[in-house]
Formats: sequence, structure tokens, C-alpha cells
Amino acid sequence: MFLVLLLLVLVAAVSAVGLAGHGGSVLAARRARGPRAGQPLHALAAFAGAAALVAYAWGLLHVTGAVMASDDSGAGSAPAVPCRMPGYEERALHVVDQSVSFLPLDFVCETSDGGEYATDDVPGYVGPATAVLALTAVASVVGAGYATELRARAAAREARGTAGDGDA
Repeated sequence: MFLVLLLLVLVAAVSAVGLAGHGGSVLAARRARGPRAGQPLHALAAFAGAAALVAYAWGLLHVTGAVMASDDSGAGSAPAVPCRMPGYEERALHVVDQSVSFLPLDFVCETSDGGEYATDDVPGYVGPATAVLALTAVASVVGAGYATELRARAAAREARGTAGDGDA
């Protein structure tokens, strides 16, 4: 599990750098070729996507630390160290397993009665920040596509010479 988490962190980091580079190239092309429909939204989508990946990778690093702490065998390793949170001492006595939840990102302790609880290893802002940034990226992509489509339709109307006819 540890190597899978590290691989996911690496993939997220590389993808974030790629998206940030793409956003920068879109803005550079805007300067070189002049403004085009949807370019600012396209760049915003790339930057927001990169930021969402960075936020998610930050949470993955916290989960990776919890997995490392739980895999630390030896005296006092049961229950897993991340499961021994303040306020959960009684439940920690009944922990039988632990797992990782990727959506929402959490380290989860499973108890013998079938219950489970998430530890506080992942900061509380990671999930909402990732969601808001990802939704911003998606909305920006949709907006960029819409702006490009409107501009293409206007250009087609002008080419036909029917601008202002009221065609829909």
C-alpha cells in the first residue's frame, strides 16, 4: 500500500506540473497570437486542475505517513498508531484492521463490531479545497468550450452574411 500511495503522489505531482505548464503556454500563446475566445478560462482550468492535484497529493502524503506509522511493527503496535486518537481510546481497543479511503481521502480504522472511523491524519481543508479547485477546473473547461462555440457561430454567421437575421 505504501508504494502505491507514493506512486499516486508522484503521478499527481507530475500531472500538476504538466497542467501548470499547459496553463502557462496558453497564456503565452495569447500574448503571441492575440486574444482568442476561451483562452483565459482554458488557462484557469489548467491552473485550477494543477492546484487540485497538489491539494490531493498533500492529503496523500498525510495518508502515506499514517500508513507508515500503522505498518511499524513491534511492541505497542496494536492497535495501529494512527487509530489511537484522543477521544477514541475505547474504540481503539477494538480495532481489527485499517484501510485507506481515496474519496474522501482518509485513513480509516475498522473495529470488531463492523464500525469504522476516520483518523485526523489528513487535514480537514484538503477535501474541500480539492473539491472546490476541481469544480473550478471543470466549470472553466465548460466555459472555455462555450465561449469558443459562440465565437465560431458568430464567425460562421458573418461569413454567410446573415448576421442580425435572428437565426438560432
